[in-house]
Amino acid sequence: MASFVDRLLGAARLDTGTYEEVEADRSSTAQAVLVVALAAIAAGIATFDQAGLSGSVVGTIGALVAWFVWAYMVWLVGTKFLPEPGTQADVGQVVRTTGFSAAPGLLLVLAIIPALAAIVGVVTNIWMLVAMVIAVRQALDFQSMGRAVLVSVLGFVAYVAVFVLVAALFGVGAGLL
Repeated sequence: MASFVDRLLGAARLDTGTYEEVEADRSSTAQAVLVVALAAIAAGIATFDQAGLSGSVVGTIGALVAWFVWAYMVWLVGTKFLPEPGTQADVGQVVRTTGFSAAPGLLLVLAIIPALAAIVGVVTNIWMLVAMVIAVRQALDFQSMGRAVLVSVLGFVAYVAVFVLVAALFGVGAGLL
């Protein structure tokens, strides 16, 4: 079994073996939550000047809630509405793999440097979306990458809706998105 750091690096490298490992390891759920929290904190640090401490805290909590909604929606859509013949997964498997797909988000802390902020934000978010698709494909045992993309996108719509709702309710700036 790989260490937490090895798993972080493997997930960031888009290594399917890493995603398979965390999918199968029920004890890695807390690690997956930690990855999402750390990525949200990294984004909070980068937007601290815009959001302040309360915005960063609410943004971190909002990111955790929204990620869980995304993972749950991915599980629901991927296992109930758009499964492939070999699809068999529980919510925990999807939570663990999608949690680790946030590993590239740790680099969002680099967006604190004004000259790098835009490029870091764009590259990191695209990287996390690609990681999410790989995580979904592995967790749901999809053969089709297209199906993994579709299920990820449908789950992402729910994720954005929850994040925007939390941001609006608590007055957190859109910079946290």
